[in-house]
Amino acid sequence: MSEVAEQVPEQEDQEESEDEELFYTEIDELQNHGINAADIQRLKAAGICTVRAITMTTRKNLCKIKGFSEAKVEKFKEVASKLQSSTFITATEFYQIRAKVMYISTGSKMLDGVLGGVPTMAITEAFGEFRTGKTQIAHTLCVVAQLPPSIGGTNGKAAFIDTEGTFRPERIKAIAARFGIDQDAALENILYARAYTSEHQMELIVELAARFSEEKGIYRLLVIDSIIALFRSDFSGRGELAERQQKLNMMLSRLVKIAEEFNVAVYITNQVQSDPGSSMMFVSDPRKPIGGHVLAHASTIRLYLRKGRGEERIAKVYDSPDMPEAEARKFYFTKLYL
Repeated sequence: MSEVAEQVPEQEDQEESEDEELFYTEIDELQNHGINAADIQRLKAAGICTVRAITMTTRKNLCKIKGFSEAKVEKFKEVASKLQSSTFITATEFYQIRAKVMYISTGSKMLDGVLGGVPTMAITEAFGEFRTGKTQIAHTLCVVAQLPPSIGGTNGKAAFIDTEGTFRPERIKAIAARFGIDQDAALENILYARAYTSEHQMELIVELAARFSEEKGIYRLLVIDSIIALFRSDFSGRGELAERQQKLNMMLSRLVKIAEEFNVAVYITNQVQSDPGSSMMFVSDPRKPIGGHVLAHASTIRLYLRKGRGEERIAKVYDSPDMPEAEARKFYFTKLYL
């Protein structure tokens, strides 16, 4: 952890570990209920690292794992059902779980004013054309997540999946200097991976689920920049559109589960495309996010970034269950960290 995080008392670390029990039970608990260690390792290799993850996975997908028969999968489901206290909980109990949600500051008071920060247990999508600040915000979140909650952080580490080669350690160092964090420690607290295909991207997400389970409560942020880039290159034309959306939906479903299971904030960037029919409908802004309804429904919060005059940027809360639709004007690309 960073120097700031190392200052957290051991008592708080113990409390955090106890709090994590509200979110999931480790998959190793299955061994105490008749499931052998080899099968548990197969589940972990498939990115199923908690008992709750078994409940979240369909029998069909569990049967696809090598070595699992329908009878064995049924046994998994039966044991998982017993270990889960109840299918239904009261709204009061759910309120107590929601109280564990943390918000990571974007590094801009103006943007935080309309967004409220990037929450854990949710997917926050930032979309816009190139050079509107999507990646810069991602870098800032990776640093701010390491700060104490009192100043907008979570005392946690970050993971960054880079699909476009946009991650810059130099930028991390500059942002760390602004917040008074040791620059080398800030880099050590960010787990980085470069994805080259949409399949590779999914494999990295599965690997992260296993790491989040092993290092319980350590990671609080997962960044994917961008979520759609590799899908656009791997699937081309209308003939492959249905398959692309299906694969994208599976990936987003996994991200939703990771966010809720491990109390992690998922921040994804998205690209835009021109809508040819917008001119006929007299729409002032012809740009719309890529990914269609699949991405729109999976994202908890959608933030639209666009260019203003000169270096001015405008951030609009496009969709949020908590915050009203609002804009942060005079939001400067060059002043994201000032």
